[in-house]
This record gives sequence, structure tokens and C-alpha cells, in this order.
Amino acid sequence: MLKIKEKKEKNWLIKSIDSPEYSAKITEIASALGINPIVAKLLYNRGYTDVSKAKAFVYMESEMLLNPFKMKDVDKGIEGIRAAIASGERITVYGDYDVDGVTSVCTLYLYLKSLGAKVDYYIPNRAGEGYGVSTQAIDAIKENGGSLIITVDTGTTAVEEVEYAKSIGVKFIVTDHHECRSDLPDALAVINPHRPDCEYPFKELAGVGVVFKLICAYEERVMGRSRIDAAKRIFSLYADLVAIGTIADVMPIKEENRIIVRYGLSMIEKTERIGLAALIEAASAKNDAQRSNQRKKKAKITSGYIGYTIAPRINAAGRIKTASLAVELFLSQDRARAKEIAEELCHTNKERQAEENKIMQEAYEKIESYDIEKNPVIVLDADNWHHGVIGIVASRITEKYTRPAILVSFEGNESEIPSADDVGKGSGRSIKGMNLVDALCYCSDHLVKFGGHELAAGLSVTRGELDNFRRLINEYALNNLTDADMVQTVEADCVLNFTDVNLALAKNIQLLEPYGVSNPIPGFVLRGVTVNDINGISDGKHTRLSLGNGRYTLSAMYFSNSPDSLGVYVGDKVDVLFNLDVNEWGGRESVQMIIRDLKPSRTQKEILESELALFEEIKNGASFSADDNVLPDRNDFAAVYRLIQNSVRSGTDLLKHRDIIFKIKNSDERVNIGYVKLKVIIMVFKELNIVSIEDVDDETYKFKLHYSTTKVQLDKSSILRRLRSQMNRRG
Repeated sequence: MLKIKEKKEKNWLIKSIDSPEYSAKITEIASALGINPIVAKLLYNRGYTDVSKAKAFVYMESEMLLNPFKMKDVDKGIEGIRAAIASGERITVYGDYDVDGVTSVCTLYLYLKSLGAKVDYYIPNRAGEGYGVSTQAIDAIKENGGSLIITVDTGTTAVEEVEYAKSIGVKFIVTDHHECRSDLPDALAVINPHRPDCEYPFKELAGVGVVFKLICAYEERVMGRSRIDAAKRIFSLYADLVAIGTIADVMPIKEENRIIVRYGLSMIEKTERIGLAALIEAASAKNDAQRSNQRKKKAKITSGYIGYTIAPRINAAGRIKTASLAVELFLSQDRARAKEIAEELCHTNKERQAEENKIMQEAYEKIESYDIEKNPVIVLDADNWHHGVIGIVASRITEKYTRPAILVSFEGNESEIPSADDVGKGSGRSIKGMNLVDALCYCSDHLVKFGGHELAAGLSVTRGELDNFRRLINEYALNNLTDADMVQTVEADCVLNFTDVNLALAKNIQLLEPYGVSNPIPGFVLRGVTVNDINGISDGKHTRLSLGNGRYTLSAMYFSNSPDSLGVYVGDKVDVLFNLDVNEWGGRESVQMIIRDLKPSRTQKEILESELALFEEIKNGASFSADDNVLPDRNDFAAVYRLIQNSVRSGTDLLKHRDIIFKIKNSDERVNIGYVKLKVIIMVFKELNIVSIEDVDDETYKFKLHYSTTKVQLDKSSILRRLRSQMNRRG
């Protein structure tokens, strides 16, 4: 049975082409724009294959804001809003509990408020209500006097709920960006670029991007502004919120989204939004404490900073507590209250991280025995997993194993005794090759409800149907996924020479920002560099390496990888795939590599293969000389035994072959143990039963000590006697 814990080497896809035509184009683009030829390669690899296209991308001449009225039902949505405001109806903005939902709610709420509308907002509780529109929520809104509900980032699949709302006199306008099913809600308007009958040319807007287009259209049609003036005004008021939602929902940073994110990030840099400023300040507090003796450093606002620092804190509200807390932060005009909420969100994010780690550990234990030949989709369930965190864990599992993953939690069911009718809430992530919404449609007879995107979706399933669902979704995967789909691919733009990696290049590539999906951070490859030093940082969670070419050295960080997990050692030659970063420290700037993957170079692999081949030859009776460093003496045996003994006593009974060599080399320079000699020592230990040794794989051993007061008689080893005769024969 093939177990999922077996790790496959990642596939590197390098985009650059080695041809005279390619080189000529690169030279032409670099010369015309006055940029580094490597940056010209990056532009070419992203599809900007001539001077005009490259220039337009860098200076954002090709990006333009499209006509919002090309979006189906925008005109109907505008009329519904205008009529509701004119008649004094109460409008409720109904959103999702993630970052896109929160920013969508805030943007539309603030805009409607500025028009004088009677407006409030409603975000369902993730744990109690779950994703999407519910009849209970409609009843609550109706009771509160609401007569028009405008959904943001949700609602496309709420066919029955909208029908129910009509029956009690509540109208709906749906704005969303999730994939559509065959039937749409019978609302005043359903504004979603993914509608099959929607002619809007750019389909990749976030939910908040759809809201942005709606209110731009309202400014133009109802407020009488020109299209460009309408867009400029809405940008000046809400570009920060629209950019945050777009980045957090992992939308492609191209075309309209590129404009939104570029201007949004610029607005955040000098934000006057009290709540956002408070959140940036609170998120920076930990780093500021660590830099207490230095001048306070202002956070650099990039798409990465939003995605990895700001967005998780906004998301934490909806995952652990209530998303309304994040909405309150962005709407706040009270600095003291904004600071209080921001600090609470940071604390909640820490709670989320702790809960995530707990679920992750439990999930890994379940995965240990998973058969991926029969079940390429990892479907796990538990009674006590937090609904708000399972999506993140599913994402981490998918990233680690390159398999679709769905986690289901039955948390919150009232009965203490499990029942087939218990409803579990699930969150799934997929990989290229399997559209998750299509896969869930295939299993729809066994689901309560579902919805989402190609690579991420939510669902509800009863305990009694879970096994049927697991069987069917794996049936779908086996028919749609290939072996190639399930090998993680890491993309790089080009191979560099060692001297290409410098501060000037790191700064020059910033012309391509903002980064994101469809415009990723540039990736590069260096081949055959030497590992000069390896150090663990943050208690071994991350690794800092010094890499060299014999003359120069470069600093590299490998985050979320401990030194022991790398399988490389000082002196090894490696290939590295990395991004470039500008490191600022003590008022000085330097170039730093951020490693994304690392593997032994071809030269290093050839060395290892030759050592293994030599061992096999000698094991099969080939002669050798003393210079081959094959035959161990008593000091060699003692050094290896001491290392094994110390390791086992400290709680580590698993050791890799090359780990033993490296650790002995570092601890005792008098002992010279190479690859083949250690193989011989391990064979003799097994033969004489000095140590119990289990071969986990060809290069990893599991040790168990035998405690004996009897001195080991190495001369009793038939292996050593045979090897001595083989060495003598060369004489």
C-alpha cells in the first residue's frame, strides 16, 4: 500500500527559453526600457513579449477600468438600491465572514451610508450558522425592519432562501463572485461575472471587486459623474478595502485587479482609516518589541504584508469569534476603541494559530495510514475540530502532500451520542486538475449544501452520508487527476549565475510589483553552489544558510524548514530555487535569498551515486586499497557507537546515514568516517548484534541499544575478516 507520508521530490519548471530569438527579444526589451536584462526576462516570461507590452505593464498603460454596465444586472441592482433609498427602506448588507466578505460589507455599507440610506449589516456566525444565506437570518433581518438584503461575496447559490424571502416580503440583490450553478436566485438582480450570460470580460474580481464595480456604476448613472471621475472618487474612498479583499481572496493580480491593488497599497501606506492604522500598529508591536533598542521601523506595505500579516488577523475574527468585530474595526471613528479591537484581533489570531497547530497534528496522525492509490482526496473528520480553522489546515495539507484535502467537523451537534443525522461542516482545498466545485456537484446527492471556487469550497454533510461522499469524491478524482497533477511543481523564471544575485537586481525587479496570482514573485535558480554554513533560527523552526561559489558568499533563509529536515550538509553542492529580497538591518541594505526549494546538485548526486556503487562493489567481493578509506578500526566503531548511544538516550532513535557522518566529523576531527566505511560499520553492528538496527529506508536507520558489560570482540566479525582479505589482494 502506498502511504501518503512518502515524500516526492518537487518538479522544477523553469520558464526561460534558450534560443537566439528569445535572447534577442530580451536584449531589445532591456535596452528600450533601460532595465536589467534579467528583469526583461521576467517580463517576457509573464507574456509581455515585446517592447510595447512590457512598457505598458511596467507603467500600467495597458490596464484599464472596464465598463461596469457590461456586468449583467448591474443596472437592475442600481435601480433597486436607488428605489430603496428614495422610499426610506432599511437595507441590510449581508456578507461572508472572511476578509473578502468583511471588506465587501464595509465598502458597501460606507457607500450607502454616504448616500443617506438607512443601512445596517449582517454577517452569519461561522460556528452557529455556517456559510451563506439562511432563512433564520432572513427572519431576523425582517424582524429588525429590513426589507432589502444586498449580499456581498455570497448568495449565488441561495435559490431557496431568496424564494423564502420573497414570500415574507423581503427583496434581494445578490453580488458575488463564486462559481454559478445552473439555476440562479430569483432576485431583483444577480450580479456575478461568472454568470454564463454575463459579458463582463474580466472574470477574476473578488467579491469586494464586484461591489466596487456596482458603486462605480451607481456614481455614474445616479450621481451623474463621468466614468473616470466616478472611478477616481470611489478609488479615493475605498481602494484600500478593495485591495485588501482582493489580495486576501487570492485573486489574480492582473488587469483591473492590478490597478486596484497598486492604488490600494499606496493608499494603505498613508492610511487615514483609523481602524486599519490601529491594526497595522498592533501587528507591528511584536517586532517593535524585538527592536526595542533600534529606531522604530515602519512596516513596508506590500501584497505579501497584507496577505500574511493583515489578512490573517481580520480572518481570525470570523474563524474564532465573530466577523462583525473586524467590520467594527474598519468602521470605527474612535481611536481608543480601534486600538482595543486591533489588539483583540491580534490575540485572537494567536488563538487561531494554536488551534490550527492542534488540529494539524491530529490530522497528520490520521494521514499516516492513508492509502493514496485508492483515495487521492484526503477526507478527514472529527467531532471537535473548530469550524473556523479547518479550512486553513486543509490548505496546509494540500500544500504539503499535493492532494485535494477536505476536513469535516461535527463540532456543535447537540446530542452527545453520535447520530447519522449529525451535520458536519467541511472545508476543502484542491489542486490544478480537479475543480472542487465540479467534484462536489458529482457528490451532490450526498451533501446538504456546498459552494465555492475551483480550488476552495465549503460544504455540509451528514455523518450518515460521509462514507458515501468520501467514496464518490475519490471516484471523481481517480477519473480526473493524473500522476503529474499530484507532483508539486515549483516554477522559476530563469537560471542565474552566482554574480547575478546582487542588491541592484533585487531592487530592479520591484518594477513588477504588486505581486500575486498571475504575477508571482520572481523565482530564480542557482546550480552547484556550495553550502558553507547551516544554522537553525527561532528554535530550529527556520534555517539560515551561507552559500558560496569559492569566491563570494550569499545569505539565504529557508523558512518553515529546520536544518535537520534539509538532508544537506556543509560542503555539499546544491541547487536552490529562490526569491530575492532586500534585507534592511541597522540602516544598511543587503540582498537576501528566500529559498523555496533545495536539492543536491547533479555533481552532489554523482558523488553519492559513486559512493553507493563503490560500496556495492566491495560488498560483492571487489578489491580495494587502504586509500579508499573503507576498513574501520576500533576508534571508528567507538565513535559511531557513542553517537548512537547519545542520540538514543536523548530521545532520538532515527538517524540518517549522512547525518551520522556529519555529526562525527564535527565532534571528532581525529576520526575519518566516510560513506562506505559507515556502511561497513552498520553491517558489523548488525552481524555482532552490538546495536539493534532497523532499516527505515536505504539511508535511514532506527536504533535500539543493547546493554552489556561484555567487551565486544570485533575479530569475531566474518565481514571484517573478508574485507581485510579483499584489501590485501590489491597489494
